Amino acid sequence: MTDFLRSSALLLVLLNPFLVIVYLFDMVQKLNRVQFIKVMTRAAIIASAVFCCFAVLGDIIFSRIIQASFASFQIFGGLIFLLIGFQFVFRGPSAIEILRGESEHLAGAVAMPVLIGPGTISASVIIGERHNPVIACIIVILTVLIAILLILVLKELHDYVRPRNEPLVQRYIEITGRITALIVGTISVEMIMHGIQTWLKNM
Repeated sequence: MTDFLRSSALLLVLLNPFLVIVYLFDMVQKLNRVQFIKVMTRAAIIASAVFCCFAVLGDIIFSRIIQASFASFQIFGGLIFLLIGFQFVFRGPSAIEILRGESEHLAGAVAMPVLIGPGTISASVIIGERHNPVIACIIVILTVLIAILLILVLKELHDYVRPRNEPLVQRYIEITGRITALIVGTISVEMIMHGIQTWLKNM
């Protein structure tokens, strides 16, 4: 049970709904409750399917299908995260411009890169190494469900608070955006360094 909770916590921390809501702020403002739920439900299904694949197949996807080492993925993913971090520093939440557009096209954009990223994929591989395939998939699905429910709650809070206190909402987004930039930047550098270390060991 301890390993189950530890694995769930690992993925939930990387999915962090309180930071994800900042990525989705443009969408949160534009969509009503029903539209938002539909988009997040589709995104959750896509993300869960991808995470389960990586949890079950693990390094096989990289070594046999992609024919590249997991270290290479970590380095490239770290660079992508680093660019996103820079964008957040200079542009704030509007850095995720891919989320702009009609609601029916947003599910894939929310799933990747907001939910499906180098960190969450790495966590899925680790979960797959700790547990058998069935338990690993259960952990992934439950954790994604918890994250999505928290995001929906935050959307409700936004819709309730914004008409009454617009400056408070904007202040939250500004502060959380800066924290996001620091966290994303730190994670990206860590991923790059870990990928380089793994790559050098395998030479």
